[in-house]
Amino acid sequence: MANATNPSSYYEPEMTQVKNYGTTTLVTAEHTTSNTSGADAAPNNAILNNIDEPDLVALGIQKLEAQNVHWYSYLLTYDFWVVVLIGQILSLCITATNTFSSFLSIQGTSIPAIQTIFVYALIFLVYFPTALYKTGGPKNFFKQTWRHIWKYIILSFLDVEGNYFTVLAYRYTNLLSAQLLNFWSIVCVVVISFALLKVRYKWFQIGGILICCGGMGILLASDHITGSNGGPGVNMLKGDLFGLLGATLYGVSNVYEEWFVSKRPVYEVLSFLGFFGVIINGVQAAIFDRQAATDATWNGPVAGWLVGYTFAMLIFYSLAPLILRMGSAAFFDISLLTANFWGVIVGVKVFGYVIHFMYPIAFVCIIIGLVVYFLAGSVLGDSKKPWLGADQSEGVAGMGTAKLKALNAARQQALADGEAGARV
Repeated sequence: MANATNPSSYYEPEMTQVKNYGTTTLVTAEHTTSNTSGADAAPNNAILNNIDEPDLVALGIQKLEAQNVHWYSYLLTYDFWVVVLIGQILSLCITATNTFSSFLSIQGTSIPAIQTIFVYALIFLVYFPTALYKTGGPKNFFKQTWRHIWKYIILSFLDVEGNYFTVLAYRYTNLLSAQLLNFWSIVCVVVISFALLKVRYKWFQIGGILICCGGMGILLASDHITGSNGGPGVNMLKGDLFGLLGATLYGVSNVYEEWFVSKRPVYEVLSFLGFFGVIINGVQAAIFDRQAATDATWNGPVAGWLVGYTFAMLIFYSLAPLILRMGSAAFFDISLLTANFWGVIVGVKVFGYVIHFMYPIAFVCIIIGLVVYFLAGSVLGDSKKPWLGADQSEGVAGMGTAKLKALNAARQQALADGEAGARV
């Protein structure tokens, strides 16, 4: 079984197309021996065994960053299209959860804390068995993770409360005001990443963020023009304060999770997030949602919408760590801005909304912003995290990380050099 205390053990060797220097699987000597004789394969294994992992990673990063020959280099990589696609899948997940929540609200079932308990419980049930299998059982798992438990409690608290206060804001303020407050989450992510994680944003990245926010501004302006901003809120000041608090907690949570998944296995992070999320949310539901649960409508359609909401959130939480590894918390947040556009598409088909001509313009602006964000970057994009060191030695070599990609590139280079030497 993999030893979770060794960063290099977070991946398992699998077959991959090594020429792509993939970020999802590890290149090993086994990938080349199928086309070589036993005499040729032995030197290949010896080469890899004699090179320390930090040296391999440093070699791989040097090789990959040397490929940055054009300002658009990263846009031509497989990773760029994957990270953009994942961002839009996450946006669709958000749209799905909003749609299911709307159906529940129409039925008179407004139980935000109870809804989310099912999500955290399913996350735990999916990822905790995986964690036990990867680490060799409960004893090894807790032996390797007990020092980090207090950090996971903080992460779970931030995530739960971010969800709770954002939903609560919609109860008191109008739709336009609540969506505008979501921009604050992006500001929090950029400031916290800059101050605490030593992230330094390029002008193209700042420009991309501003273009995305501009696209969102066009969308919100069209809502205001068409009168679909939700009208006056019940208590605008109270709702805006809840929205501001929720957006702040979201921003801190996203940065914290990016830091976590860059250092620890995803199955470990999600196992603890699910476990403590159930506890924190359970206490909150017992205090605030008891009467709402009693007054709620419980029937077949409600059960179906709860199931749909839960599985959409499971997909969201499963893919979020990958975009945080391959991209960043900032890119994660601006990718989700398109959820409002997808929500309108659903609204037109399901709720009979009338689409305004400015919506497609807003969507195109956000997509352009996502592309601009990655201009003039290396082929590693945002996957190389500054807090992990120049050789990413403090990070995990897991799916989506720069460390795994560098290892693949370096191992292929070492194998190629060894084969060239053997032929000479």
